[in-house]
Amino acid sequence: MATHPQSAASELCADPFGEGLPRTLSVHKQLLGTRFHFESGSQALLDLVEAAYGDVPPHRFPCVAPELHIQLRLVPGGHLPKGVEPPPVRMQSGMGWLCGVIDASNYVVISPRQRQALIVVSEDMLAFPYHLRYELIEFAVFVLAARCLGLVPLHGACVGKDGRGVLLLGDSGAGKTTLALHGLLHGLSFLAEDALFVQPESMLATAVTNYVHVKSDALHLVDDAAARRWISESPVIRRRSGVEKFEADVRRGHGRLADSPLKLVGAVFVCAERAHDPAALLRPVPRHAIAARLQLDQPYAAGQGGWLPFQQALVEMGMYELRRGAHPRASVEAVSRLLDGGLSEGRYEG
Repeated sequence: MATHPQSAASELCADPFGEGLPRTLSVHKQLLGTRFHFESGSQALLDLVEAAYGDVPPHRFPCVAPELHIQLRLVPGGHLPKGVEPPPVRMQSGMGWLCGVIDASNYVVISPRQRQALIVVSEDMLAFPYHLRYELIEFAVFVLAARCLGLVPLHGACVGKDGRGVLLLGDSGAGKTTLALHGLLHGLSFLAEDALFVQPESMLATAVTNYVHVKSDALHLVDDAAARRWISESPVIRRRSGVEKFEADVRRGHGRLADSPLKLVGAVFVCAERAHDPAALLRPVPRHAIAARLQLDQPYAAGQGGWLPFQQALVEMGMYELRRGAHPRASVEAVSRLLDGGLSEGRYEG
């Protein structure tokens, strides 16, 4: 069960930012290979932290990682229109600081050099927990972990078996989430469906393993009635794009979660193209084309530290393109064989 912020995981502590708050509650979480300290005088904000990070598998790397601090501060009032989606986050950076600003009362300021972040939230922003959690809290967690631990941030999914992982890349809508979900439902370890981080020296992949986001039109592909009910009874979130998805909590017992970082042993580009031959879903990407395709697929990560050794490791490892079969189970079987080491370049099994 999730640990409540007022349990042994919480304690009274002084305000590390020195802004005059008397004493605040502190919640500690092991995330993305390091220990995060969340501090706030607001129980409502700490409840959001607990909803996002309670019971997440506590990943650790072999090396010692620095501890990171995030303070969440609730301020009175605010000026957000009732029932209207908050304005999009505007990004600013300079002098070693990174900022994400919704308005004058809702923003995050991050200092990787000091290993800490400050999140300021207005009372009326509490009515938008999805935006608060993903656009402010998660942003601070991801940026601090990537910058302070030297991780490569990726837009992608990852599933595994026995500590080994396969990286799933590709365009939005290509089927990464569907493949990760069906991997979870058919015996693979689930690490991530949208965002993950890789330590380039070791090629260990980690993520915040908490939710999978499923469109309603993908439910008919879920054969198991209990799993289908689990997803369909989950809360619905609405992305900035207008797309609505079920936010299904993978911590609630529907499959195996990756309880430690996965060692990447393969990578595939998931594409929407259907395979003409159901026995040939995987085809190798020519080695000379891997680097350019990776940079096109991950433009943000390609500009971050650690990208070149990460890219070189994938080139040496070899990559595949995964086309769709008649059912996602076929793709899961192809990835499972890749995890077992049953495919080699030049063979078109799947």
